[in-house]
Amino acid sequence: MMGRLKQISVRMAEDLEAAMREDPAARSKLEVAIAYPGIHAIWLHRVAHRLWRRSPALQPVARLISQVSRFATGIEIHPGASIGRRFFIDHGMGVVIGETAVVGDDVLMYHQVTLGGRARGRFKRHPTIGDRVLIGAGAKVIGAITVGNDAKIGANALVVKDVPARGAVVGTPSDIREGDVIA
Repeated sequence: MMGRLKQISVRMAEDLEAAMREDPAARSKLEVAIAYPGIHAIWLHRVAHRLWRRSPALQPVARLISQVSRFATGIEIHPGASIGRRFFIDHGMGVVIGETAVVGDDVLMYHQVTLGGRARGRFKRHPTIGDRVLIGAGAKVIGAITVGNDAKIGANALVVKDVPARGAVVGTPSDIREGDVIA
C-alpha cells in the first residue's frame, strides 16, 4: 500500500512540474494543484482508468467519475483512454479524448482539442499520440492514426492521416510539412 501511495505522489508531483514547465502563467505548484482544471481532469482520469482496467464490473463507476470530471472541468476523457506521464492540458475547456486514444509522455495539449474516432465498433478507432507532441488549440485529430514523437499540430488543424516523427501539421484539411514551422 505504501509503495502505491508513493507512486501516486510521484506522478502527481510530475504533473505539477509539467504544468510549471509548460505554462508561463503558473506561479506556484499550490496554485496549479487547486486552480488548474487540466490537472484535475488528469488526476480524476487516472482514478477512472485504473477502475476501468481492473474489472468490467467497475466500468460504470469509472464512467461516473469521468462524467463528474467532465462536469467539473469541461474536459472529457474516456476512462478507457491511455494517458502517459507529465501530460498537460493548458486551459482545457472543450477537450475530448476518446476511449481508444493513446497519449504518450510529455504531451502538451491546448483547449478545444479532440482526439476522436471515425468509425463505430469495438476496435482501435482513436489516435495514438507519441511522446513530446504539441497539439494546438482547436485541433481535431481523428481516426486510428499515429502522430509521431516530437510532432507539432497547429491550432485548428484537421488531422486524418499519420504524422511522422518531428513533423508539423497545419491547416484544414491539414498538410504535412517538414521541419519546425509552428512557433
